[in-house]
Amino acid sequence: MEESVESIAVLDHDEDDPSSTILDLTSYQLHDLDSVELPPTLTELDLTANRLSTLDPRIANLSHLKKLSLRQNLVTDATVLPLSSWNALASLDVYRLSLCLEGLTTFFQTHLFYSFLFYMQELVLRDNQLRNIPDVSIFQKLLVFDVSFNQISSLHGCAKVSDTLKELYVSKNEVAKIEEIDHFHQLQILELGSNKLRVMENLQSLANLQELWLGRNRIKVVNLCGLNCIKKISLQSNRLTSMTGFEGCIALEELYLSHNGIAKMEGLSTLVNLRILDVSSNKLTSVDDIVNLTQLEDLWLNDNQIASLEGVTEAVCSREKLTTIYLENNPCAKSPNYTAFLREIFPNIQQIDSHVFS
Repeated sequence: MEESVESIAVLDHDEDDPSSTILDLTSYQLHDLDSVELPPTLTELDLTANRLSTLDPRIANLSHLKKLSLRQNLVTDATVLPLSSWNALASLDVYRLSLCLEGLTTFFQTHLFYSFLFYMQELVLRDNQLRNIPDVSIFQKLLVFDVSFNQISSLHGCAKVSDTLKELYVSKNEVAKIEEIDHFHQLQILELGSNKLRVMENLQSLANLQELWLGRNRIKVVNLCGLNCIKKISLQSNRLTSMTGFEGCIALEELYLSHNGIAKMEGLSTLVNLRILDVSSNKLTSVDDIVNLTQLEDLWLNDNQIASLEGVTEAVCSREKLTTIYLENNPCAKSPNYTAFLREIFPNIQQIDSHVFS
């Protein structure tokens, strides 16, 4: 006999936050939540990998809910439309609440209203059937918003997303322009990989951005719009032919530029904090401009046209730091005693190409 959802689903608690209440319904193949009890104390509700195409209206009453995941369902624009109408519900609720708090000051009532009704911090709508950015303006404390792996063609609607946002994920869509993000002054991670972007633009107000992921687009020129605090940048699988444009990113620690059309290593001398550099699968014939990269640990140069092994080792000044180097599918990788030579030059090397050393 098949068990009911109630008998299988178990409420859990976050080890770091004993006050949290978590309901994980991942992979139950649910078409609706009719058979599921939603305790009013829920702080996290995970509905990943089900068959949901509608939003259960009871979710609107979960006043303590911080995280909601609807990843990998059948969510469409029509499914999430009720989110915008929760504003009306909230207005009604605050009126009712005010009747119960008649003796309290207006300030306290307002404070309680916002903390009571707008507690959501993380909303995941990844891997669904959305065509537009949904209206999530009701969530005024939102920190993480994920609409990756949908069919979204524009960032229109981002202007309504809370300016408290710290992480925005819109990868694997059909977005052609970076726009409506200038109010995200607290944003730390922006993921726009696998879209149809041709130009890096409108990034200048993202002063706190730490990670920028733009791989698998159609970008030809690097333009970071003055950002200088960023630590991770990915521009893999674009149409770059030059590495210039990163000179001001002195805080940069990881740079991924594989699968482009870059013929010369340049514009790297100021990136003194760089730990990982990936320029594999380009058109490089030599290794240049990395003499100042004293913190370099991982260097990916495979699938280029680099002929001189000695030229590689002379260019790398972080010989004690380097733990990983990829040079396979270059002419220099055919040199006699290739592996032994590299291990002698780099005493702390742990990996050469696919070979890992204990």
